[in-house]
Amino acid sequence: MDKLARYCEKTFPQLSPEEIQLPHLREFVNELYGLSISDYTQARIISGIKAFYRFMVYEDKMTEDPSILLEAPRLGRKLPDTLSYDEINTLLEAIKLGTPEGHRNRAMLEMLYSSGLRVSELVDLKLGQIYEEIGFLRVIGKGNKERLVPVGREALRYVAIYLKEIRSKQKIAAGHEEIVFLNRRGKKLSRVMIFTIIKKLVAEAGIPKNVSPHTFRHSFATHLIEGGADLRAVQEMLGHESITTTEIYTHLDREYLRQVLTDFHPRSQE
Repeated sequence: MDKLARYCEKTFPQLSPEEIQLPHLREFVNELYGLSISDYTQARIISGIKAFYRFMVYEDKMTEDPSILLEAPRLGRKLPDTLSYDEINTLLEAIKLGTPEGHRNRAMLEMLYSSGLRVSELVDLKLGQIYEEIGFLRVIGKGNKERLVPVGREALRYVAIYLKEIRSKQKIAAGHEEIVFLNRRGKKLSRVMIFTIIKKLVAEAGIPKNVSPHTFRHSFATHLIEGGADLRAVQEMLGHESITTTEIYTHLDREYLRQVLTDFHPRSQE
């Protein structure tokens, strides 16, 4: 509302907020379009204006809401970046296993890609949440909701190596005894540290993409969908509250199919 207030003071100094009408608001929005700010910022500003006028009507300070027909920029859902299976392998193979950090990092990234964990779920993962004998993790997700997630054999193998060869020989800080992945001081890794590890590995592997821990989660889901996995099963594994959130990966799959058509169909190559 601050931007609108300043605009109105300069452009319509004779009008109070209660006297502002839809044409005035549209002029303000047109002004926003010319300020080179993102559509998301514009939408947030307009959302604030709408909330203000709903409040004014609710408090009986205005009889009509002038912002009802005010339109915000349409925000398309951005498809997440993903890594191909070959890129995943290239990244994993760039990890040097001759160091304690190397073994830990390989285990962490194998776990991210094989189970689709969020980075917060990875750093909070406890020893008692790994059920190696049945190949599952008990994950505490958003809102402290638990879910059982299957995890690949390779990931479990690298985690077992890390636990036996590296973690068992560390001095573990008080309060961190149950945390799976630890830093050099025997404490839980931070989310920022995971980001830093991945950024460094991506640069070393020469992968020209903006890769984050979440990229592994996106890649996990995308590769499952591309392989024919049921959308409901992927929703359960990712811990999405609504299947609508998971459906974004079907759009990714369609993009993949379209690219296959473009690359390999003779009529698309003419």
